[in-house]
Amino acid sequence: MTDIIEHMEWRYAVKKFDSTKSLSKEKVQKLKEAFNLTATSYGLQPIKMVVVKDKELRKKLVVHTYGQLQVAHASHLLVLCIENMVDSEFIANYFERVQHVRGTSDQILNPYKEALVKNFSSMKKAEIKQWAINQAYLALGNLMTVCAFERIDSCPMEGFDPAGYDSLLGLDEKGLTSVLVMPIGYRADNDMFSEFKKVRRGLKDSVIEI
Repeated sequence: MTDIIEHMEWRYAVKKFDSTKSLSKEKVQKLKEAFNLTATSYGLQPIKMVVVKDKELRKKLVVHTYGQLQVAHASHLLVLCIENMVDSEFIANYFERVQHVRGTSDQILNPYKEALVKNFSSMKKAEIKQWAINQAYLALGNLMTVCAFERIDSCPMEGFDPAGYDSLLGLDEKGLTSVLVMPIGYRADNDMFSEFKKVRRGLKDSVIEI
């Protein structure tokens, strides 16, 4: 089996995708499941992922991605979003899932639930938003690793206009805000960046052992 480090060495932020190649349904399904299995703070999952396959729609999104054509040429586009409302109802829904899956009693769950509700009710909206954004970054890192292991090319992006995406994808109506995007697919044979060596600090400069 190929070592995970070899997979990580293989991956890079693709600058040019092969628009003639598409990911199989099985590959896309793995990424959906990997996203859903990503660890999040308190297990609350204040994030959702929109999978955009429609090529015409992705062409319209290019202008809101500062002209980056990977969005249009990739097989699919993953849009990571945060929930606009994380309130007592959202938290209660999580604990209902816990009870349904694990059969944990209210006696055990209620103190934890009440503590979370109290904690989030004391937070400002901007604090909750930043907390949710942090969870989206966790998911992005997880997806990048799974993509590398599955030999799926990707290009994580922060450079885009969330308002434009939210409008075109109807995210406002879904109670969501886009925060990260990642085109996925297969690199073009003539993407010169695929041959570039990685530039990283040495381990002694990036890792401290105590």
